[in-house]
Amino acid sequence: MATQTAFLAIDLGAESGRAVLGRFDGERITLEEAHRFANVPVRLPDGLHWDVLRIVKEAKDGIAKALRNGGRIESLGVDSWGVDFALLDRDGCLIANPYHYRDPRTEGMEERAFDRMPKEEIYGTTGVQSLPINTLYQLLSMEGSSLLQAARTLLMVPDLIGYWLTGEKFCEFTIASTTQLCDARSGGWARDVLEKMRLPGHIFGEIVAPGTQLGTLLPEVAEETGATGRLPVTAVASHDTASAVVAIPAESENFAYISSGTWSLVGVELPKPAIAPEGMHANFTNEGGFGGTTRFLKNVMGLWLLQECRRTWAREGREYSYEELTRLARAAPTGGPLLDPDHLSFLAPGDMPGRIRRFCRSTRQSLPQEPGEVARCVLESLALKYRWVLERAEEITGRRAEIVHVVGGGVKNTLLCQLTADATRRPVRAGPVEATALGNLMVQAYARGYLGSLEEIRSAVRRSSVGLHDYQPMGSADEWDGAYERLRRIMDAAAHLDAEGARLE
Repeated sequence: MATQTAFLAIDLGAESGRAVLGRFDGERITLEEAHRFANVPVRLPDGLHWDVLRIVKEAKDGIAKALRNGGRIESLGVDSWGVDFALLDRDGCLIANPYHYRDPRTEGMEERAFDRMPKEEIYGTTGVQSLPINTLYQLLSMEGSSLLQAARTLLMVPDLIGYWLTGEKFCEFTIASTTQLCDARSGGWARDVLEKMRLPGHIFGEIVAPGTQLGTLLPEVAEETGATGRLPVTAVASHDTASAVVAIPAESENFAYISSGTWSLVGVELPKPAIAPEGMHANFTNEGGFGGTTRFLKNVMGLWLLQECRRTWAREGREYSYEELTRLARAAPTGGPLLDPDHLSFLAPGDMPGRIRRFCRSTRQSLPQEPGEVARCVLESLALKYRWVLERAEEITGRRAEIVHVVGGGVKNTLLCQLTADATRRPVRAGPVEATALGNLMVQAYARGYLGSLEEIRSAVRRSSVGLHDYQPMGSADEWDGAYERLRRIMDAAAHLDAEGARLE
């Protein structure tokens, strides 16, 4: 039996976090979940926050459990969602718990940014889609605050956890690229943008490439977790989507991907940024990838819609598992109402079923009432929006996607996977579910010299037992084309109402 080397991924998602142990024998990798915990934001009088103190405790608990279960670990790495950040003072201490990207304090900040620098110039430099959640707008909302005035260092969430584990302050490239404050071509901070936005440039530290060793566990962390020796911490592709894309089992470059979870990140992999007016108008982003690649993608609201529906129904005393909702959605009639998943009325937490019905009423559609009808509306709308994004990506890049790879937790929703194949009229390969943790682990294996390139990583993924499932388009192409045109009309109608000042929320 080949010697196995163990790596540990601390994979932080917007709903849950996990510590995943990976054992690599040079050809294949096996995964074992050592620890899992809920990641629940906390609402305080000043807004919605992440409980990062609990997150770092859970990360250390995960390290301790992995060491007890797995023995010697050669390296560990941390990934998380994008855009959110922590501020440290001159002593390196956390100033306040980071805000959650769904906190509404960024309302009006896009307009403030565009007053200082035209949208075209910001996109021409950063190549990043304009979303209210972006780090740029979060920082603008803090303008003049005592928090920002006291700040000496900005760290994105995985960089913060890495700092607390090692004592070293770095900004990993892929997570930094989500801020709308990086130069997409040079990979460094966009100093011109920082200056025109009147942001304190001194808080933005050194950017390092994925695969860089950050340091080793602090002695007190090693003692707390039971680590012996000097356990290295590696900067992986620290944006969770970047890690997930690393683990796509693609066999050629002619593929599209959907990293499916709370958000759906839909896009293609490019050798360099594609910065063009068409991309800006369609709100595509150019984010950093592993191995010098660019993730040309668009955020789609994703399974957040169903997550919030479940929370609303639970508050009403009706508990539904995702499996139950999928079963109810299968039984619901096809061809029902549709929505634009990316309408801003769906961004904040709240009564999502009510918002969906108000959207349908405003766009002159029938109203989904029962949970199965609501779930069917959400899933069909997501699949059709994926088609819209893929077609725009192909138009802008000139690259035809012959297959769609779906990775992440959304792979478990087999109905959504089939609807995606049906709506896009392309084969879908679903899996791995744990793509983010897998990509995290594989970058560590690369950093330690066990793999030499992105191609070698993906070959190892294909050789491993990672649970792949293929879906072929089914149903009438004409019917799906008709549904797609209906979605486009609904998107146009909603945009027209927004332009007239009507509020769908």
